[in-house]
Amino acid sequence: MIEIKHRETGQVLDSIDADTLQGADLRETRLAQADLSGQDLRDADLRRSDLRGADLHGARLDRADLRGANLSYADLREANLENARLGADHRRDAADLHGCDMQAVNLSHADLRRVRMCQCKLQGAQLQFADLQGGDLSESDLSDARLLAGRMVDADMRRAKLPRADLRDSHLNGANLTEVDLSGADMSSRYDDGFSVLNRASLRYANLQNTRMQGVWASDTDFCDADLRGADLSHAVLSGASMRHSRLDGTDFQGVELLTVNLGYANISQAKNADVPPLKPNLR
Repeated sequence: MIEIKHRETGQVLDSIDADTLQGADLRETRLAQADLSGQDLRDADLRRSDLRGADLHGARLDRADLRGANLSYADLREANLENARLGADHRRDAADLHGCDMQAVNLSHADLRRVRMCQCKLQGAQLQFADLQGGDLSESDLSDARLLAGRMVDADMRRAKLPRADLRDSHLNGANLTEVDLSGADMSSRYDDGFSVLNRASLRYANLQNTRMQGVWASDTDFCDADLRGADLSHAVLSGASMRHSRLDGTDFQGVELLTVNLGYANISQAKNADVPPLKPNLR
């Protein structure tokens, strides 16, 4: 018999007639503020369970099914959710992780489609190969996070912090990255012929100082008012992109075709290797 207790009062919230919680059926259980720290919940079914404010610090949740679960403000520091299922085709069926502390969490290969993860602490998180399509990561702190080959198509990442994040080979088509901090991040590729994708994304007012973006595909991408000082955009595909009013001191444009890039009122005079077509209007 396993008793699940309240993290502060010690009150028993639920009792499980088993020797382990691994693979347990905990669907729609009421476990708000539960103490589940360090527990083995691998392969557990936690669909639509109430885990608001629960302590899951260091818990094993590999391959757990958390679709529709409410984990808002839970402590998931150093928890393992590798290959966990939290996402869904519709936002109403996805998990809610709003405000969670997930520092150093392992979410690699996890299904996080349309999951609400805004205002989370995700410093040092492992999110490589995770599917975050349509997810809400706005105002979350992903400093030093590993998002290698992450799928963030149409994700909402407004005002998120991603300094020094590993975003190599990532997919960010249509993502909202307005006011995001990507300073010192790596958005290049592990392969000679590989690339990250930013087509149709919004990076208005983004901090892209010293960001590695070699070979990135950013067609029709909005870089207006972005700070690209010291960024490496060598061999990037920028057809139809807009860099109006952007800061481009030290930005490397080696091998970049700038004919269709809107550079209106951007100061490109201090950029590196910029082959600016003649009669380009409104340059500074």
